[in-house]
Amino acid sequence: QVQLVESGGGLVQTGGSLRLSCAASGRTFSINAMGWYRQAPGRQRVLVADITSDGNTNYADSVKGRFTISRDNAKNTVYLQMNSLKPEDTAVYYCNAAGEYYSSTTYLWNDFTSWGQGTQVTVSS
Repeated sequence: QVQLVESGGGLVQTGGSLRLSCAASGRTFSINAMGWYRQAPGRQRVLVADITSDGNTNYADSVKGRFTISRDNAKNTVYLQMNSLKPEDTAVYYCNAAGEYYSSTTYLWNDFTSWGQGTQVTVSS
């Protein structure tokens, strides 16, 4: 189907910045929405930001004004620019994509939802 590979996590001090990237690959597919989620230890996975194919964005209140999501449709890649990082931003960040893929077996388009493997972001105080 569609695979997602993330990069860009790491350790940063409070107030610092990081940029996450997530590239989608597969055979024949079309992505509608892409987004970033995060999961802190002992917490549920929650939405950080998402973006539609035509560029509409949505952010969690906790990151508004600090994080910016963007995507390059030609490269099937989504980015998350994180500025003014805080210790409470520490989590594993997961990329998510939803859309359709073409099955060469059934000759049909099917819905998919894919997740990346996760990348650790640690903000030290």
